[in-house]
Amino acid sequence: MKNIALASVLALGVAAQAMAVELTVYTAVEAEDLARYAAAFNEDYPDITINWVRDSTGVITAKLLAERDNPQADVIWGLAATSLLLMKGEGMLEAYAPAGVEELDPKFVDSSNPPYWTGMDAWVAAICYNTVEGEANNVPAPTSWADLTDPVYEGQIIMPNPNSSGTGFLDVSSWLQMFGEEGGWEYMDGLHANISRYTHSGSAPCKLAAAGETTIGISFAFRGAKSRAAGAPIEIIVPSEGVGWDMEATAIVAGTAELEAAQALVDWSVTRKANELYNQGYAVVAYPGVAQPVEYFPEGLVDAMIDNDFEFAANNRARILEEWASRYDGKSDPK
Repeated sequence: MKNIALASVLALGVAAQAMAVELTVYTAVEAEDLARYAAAFNEDYPDITINWVRDSTGVITAKLLAERDNPQADVIWGLAATSLLLMKGEGMLEAYAPAGVEELDPKFVDSSNPPYWTGMDAWVAAICYNTVEGEANNVPAPTSWADLTDPVYEGQIIMPNPNSSGTGFLDVSSWLQMFGEEGGWEYMDGLHANISRYTHSGSAPCKLAAAGETTIGISFAFRGAKSRAAGAPIEIIVPSEGVGWDMEATAIVAGTAELEAAQALVDWSVTRKANELYNQGYAVVAYPGVAQPVEYFPEGLVDAMIDNDFEFAANNRARILEEWASRYDGKSDPK
């Protein structure tokens, strides 16, 4: 009887091990949010372990493209939709309609049926202006993107490098859409004259403005609102021409050996519970009715979001980034 009981225990142990699954998940989500996401997911799926691979949007996008013929990720959870559109075109994603996808705002869902990706939240460009530094340096608060080319801002502006930052890329691609191809590069030539440095993080320029290390940081609005709520002397400015934006989105990597577990994660990623988590870091989320008012989030920002052509941004990404680097990379932070 003892032998039978021991055999039963061992069998149960083997079965439990067989049920446990590990997923390699590539992400550009802010590092401080990853533990919360995994813990909430594991409340509902305790047998699926997430192994995160986290870096900035440009780095994760380049890594996925480099691994195209030998994928190492199972799921992408939290990468720019423009990056996922690029990968969709390369045949790198698995089409899948997660349970409950019909509850999402349609603009957060890939147009294919079934979709190849689903959006989580949107981040929106804005200018963070340090009022104390502005007064000390006799630098006025800008009201438009065009203002930032005025010589009065020389050396007073920091923005993200679009080759490494999704925020930087949405800025550049939106300027090319707003001002036209020729006008967009002319604008960036003028802006570059006033840039002190390009960071590899989209949140860094606003954090640096909040800390008084620059007068102006081109960043995203939610980061500005969080910094102001923490007591930083900054204004979050919505430029009059409109603002670029992008979505964090989720997809299954084609060829994953853990398809069932990957589908479970993607199912969970579109739930109301998941969107409530996203709302802790972003003011605009995919699930209607979830987003709560954010203190200091600038009025009129959602109305200022341009009609973003994601296909243009995705299809021209490589060309835009190469051109940007050839013109402006000399002021980028070391990698």
